[in-house]
Amino acid sequence: MIKNGHHATSEQRDDAGESQQPRGASGCSPEKRKRVVRLWCDGCYDMVHYGHSNQLRQAKAMGDYLVVGVHTDAEISKHKGPPVFTQEERYKMVRAIKWVDEMIEGAPYVTTLETLDKYNCDFCVHGDDITLTVDGKDTYEEVKREGRYRECKRTQGVSTTDLVGRMLLMTKTHHSNMDNPDYQQHTDNFGKGPKGHSPWTGVSQFLQTSQKIIQFASGKEPQPGDTIIYVAGAFDLFHIGHVDFLEMVYKQAERPYVIVGLHFDQEVNRYKGKNYPIMNIHERTLSVLACRYVSEVVIGAPYAVGKDLLDHFKVDLVCHGKTEVIPDKDTSDPYAEPKKRGVFRTIDSGNNLTTDDIVKRIIENRLQFEARNQKKEAKEVAMIEAMKRREQQEQGEGVAH
Repeated sequence: MIKNGHHATSEQRDDAGESQQPRGASGCSPEKRKRVVRLWCDGCYDMVHYGHSNQLRQAKAMGDYLVVGVHTDAEISKHKGPPVFTQEERYKMVRAIKWVDEMIEGAPYVTTLETLDKYNCDFCVHGDDITLTVDGKDTYEEVKREGRYRECKRTQGVSTTDLVGRMLLMTKTHHSNMDNPDYQQHTDNFGKGPKGHSPWTGVSQFLQTSQKIIQFASGKEPQPGDTIIYVAGAFDLFHIGHVDFLEMVYKQAERPYVIVGLHFDQEVNRYKGKNYPIMNIHERTLSVLACRYVSEVVIGAPYAVGKDLLDHFKVDLVCHGKTEVIPDKDTSDPYAEPKKRGVFRTIDSGNNLTTDDIVKRIIENRLQFEARNQKKEAKEVAMIEAMKRREQQEQGEGVAH
């Protein structure tokens, strides 16, 4: 396990771990509980995005050691519909999130006390959204009843359902925004288009804050003896192809300090076209920062990797994958300077998956994914209505007494 300095502080443990420790936890002896608070998270983690990463970050802050269980393709298909990524891809994506200490393959869909005890976990942590089985039952009912459930805040503005929806919308339009008036008015203000919407993602602006970036960032400066490696790109819909590439980049040195340069939305649209990027610059920043192989992110990096950038960050090595390098606006090679200095290296990660390939997966299974989204929404609406009825009933009984 790569140690990357993202462990909860003693202050966080006191607030969210030991003080909330369930006294009746049968999985750990009192001696073990004094030493370490073990947490359990589980889920599909399909199309792993910064919302998942933020949940795991919050969970890790509640204790010391985070165990994450990931469901199989068969389990997800049974309860929700087909996943976009295979279980092997999802396992690898979760392992790459820097707050994860251990990953369990094939975790059961319904979280039970037996599962928590099996992995010596004090309690499980889940977001404040609703998770239901195929027959509409709360998957955390048992652990909630026994007081071994903790909740963290769901990240607003993103979900797998939402991302699939963005891609389904994209496949219907297939237009380039280059002549769009929204595009022409777009400026380098962190991917925000007119009226607070991104002209590429088509969704409301993700409300980024400096605090959120600080929470995701390692805060570690490069140390003497570190090899500073720079890579640049869109890193849109952060996926297993990106993870495999960054892992290979990380392995290029004994003490790597990997800096990822993220291009602004309009730059990505220039060289990718259509409705790209699917995720705006803010979303892509958090997705990349959550990766354990990344030390730092340059938000809105210049497309050409020039002298100023290389000197400013004291870059030792510049890497690029096997994908085609699109020329700059003036038709020049964006990697001309690092090549001239002899610090450019092409990396073959062995994984050719691209964001385009993921969109194709969505198109091929479009009807299934649309049905899955509708089914999930219907179940959640039914659950919310049932909860409201129960509350009204309880209030009515209270008045009667």
